[in-house]
Amino acid sequence: MKLNNFINWIALASLGLGVTMSAFAAETGTALKADTLRAQPFADAKSSGALIKNEPLEILTKKGAWLQVKTKKNTGWVRLLSVKRTNTGNALKGTVAVATGRAGTGKVVSTTGIRGLSAEELKSAQFNEAEIKQLESLATSQAQAKQFAASGGLSANQTAYLKGAK
Repeated sequence: MKLNNFINWIALASLGLGVTMSAFAAETGTALKADTLRAQPFADAKSSGALIKNEPLEILTKKGAWLQVKTKKNTGWVRLLSVKRTNTGNALKGTVAVATGRAGTGKVVSTTGIRGLSAEELKSAQFNEAEIKQLESLATSQAQAKQFAASGGLSANQTAYLKGAK
């Protein structure tokens, strides 16, 4: 009897895992334009192949403004704006849309949120004296700034602070 219960439990757990995994199936998309697939999510990374306009693809992961995609021939990183998502593959999408108030509005909004450094990158940041010196070498003195402004016909303008501003 215990063995039978165990087998039933395994069967139910497998079924539940299958349903859960299908809810988070990979996204698919289409290439909006011809582009270069990169080995890493950086503009200067080595090429790992080419993306052909209207080519179907599978979206594997997202990092900042980059998507890791898989085509029939290659896998690599491409800019987010080079891909049109065609299927999120997420069965929970409708529920989330209702919960967030985005269901049924009929208004399409497209934004790309890039916030700079990730938490991991900030944690692993190291002081770089050479970079600081390079940054300081680019500084402009007040006299140089005034001379540049005068050469462009610009003049100083005093603006009062807003009331209540400190």
